[in-house]
Amino acid sequence: MEWFEQARAAEQLRAWDAAIALVSAHAECYSTDHYMHDNHLWHMDLLARAERFSELTELALTDVHARRRLNRSLRERGMEAALRSRAKDGDRDALYVLVRLLCETNRAQVAHRAVQDFGPEDQYAHQIVARFQSPSSGAQ
Repeated sequence: MEWFEQARAAEQLRAWDAAIALVSAHAECYSTDHYMHDNHLWHMDLLARAERFSELTELALTDVHARRRLNRSLRERGMEAALRSRAKDGDRDALYVLVRLLCETNRAQVAHRAVQDFGPEDQYAHQIVARFQSPSSGAQ
């Protein structure tokens, strides 16, 4: 697997263009070949680490893995406004990521407001907030 070693080496050097090109050529979402599927996840990770958010955003329109990786990257970078925008546009995963971020930073009331604004009928989003507001969670 010569391409694999080349991709790993490029990744180590942060030569994102080379790593992404090598991996994407051997990647397929939901492939029956688990190596192709794993490479797809690797490809999404490389795009995030290369901060290619526009590519991830485009892929996220139809690819759940891209959507989740994008939202996780936005959270890791503290890009709350971008998560809010995605939640407002109907991305439920972005809403869940935003709500967790707000709750984990002791802003449960703001999280509750986000749920009311972007997913008032979304029971899972309400459950996330409730989990942080419960006395047993230690969060207020």
